[in-house]
Amino acid sequence: MSPSSTRAADVPVSGNAVAIKNFAFSPATLKVKAGTTVTWTNQDSDAHTVTSAGSGGPLHSAALGTHATYSYTFTKPGTYAYLCTIHPFMTATVEVT
Repeated sequence: MSPSSTRAADVPVSGNAVAIKNFAFSPATLKVKAGTTVTWTNQDSDAHTVTSAGSGGPLHSAALGTHATYSYTFTKPGTYAYLCTIHPFMTATVEVT
């Protein structure tokens, strides 16, 4: 049994780290306070991006190779939906208060 396995995948989680693994962002919904820097880490062997959904969003990572990271500091409250442009079925949200 893996200690990192999560049963409540859709429950918002607080923190400042998002894992990219098994072609998914984990947690799928991250809640942070304004001023928090969130870091995404790619744990897959395939490349992924962290890109805001829709136009004009703040998230625009390059393609992240295995173990690569991308960080962004959220300064304004709001809900930030994002996806992987290489695998558009990979979606998640950061909620900033």
